[in-house]
Amino acid sequence: MTIQITEETSIPFSFDYEALTNRVITGALDFIACPYEAEVSVLFTDNEAIREINKENRDIDAPTDVLSFPIGEYSVPGFFDDLEEEQPEVFHPDTGELMLGDIVISVERVVSQAKEFGHSEERELGFLLAHSVLHLCGYDHMEEEEAAVMERKQEAILKELHITRNDT
Repeated sequence: MTIQITEETSIPFSFDYEALTNRVITGALDFIACPYEAEVSVLFTDNEAIREINKENRDIDAPTDVLSFPIGEYSVPGFFDDLEEEQPEVFHPDTGELMLGDIVISVERVVSQAKEFGHSEERELGFLLAHSVLHLCGYDHMEEEEAAVMERKQEAILKELHITRNDT
């Protein structure tokens, strides 16, 4: 498993965010039974930078909490069986790892949303990471039914990792 973490913000976390990032990404991939070693890139940034990325990629000129940029396409969310045959380019040529994609997180939003929702920054970051990993594996929440599936999986991942709303 390769998790590349880049920090482009001066806003510090008060906890070991790198360890949490590794734990949640690994836990989420285990939960959805990803059969491959994977590669994920995570960028921690601020509201201004994520606003720019959001504007460039989604034509939305506003900051957001998290953006996910999957590399592969999935016929069914979380279905990995046909990837090697249908999309060999999503595997790293040197390591053989499944290149899932990129996650961009606003640290400012993690801090403000944790306060707003009354839980810890660890829980908020864990939620955003689990949410993003699901996006990288083909899950979405555009339709009500999809959103319900994704929500159940996010909560189950966090519960399995003992990252609860009560953690403050």
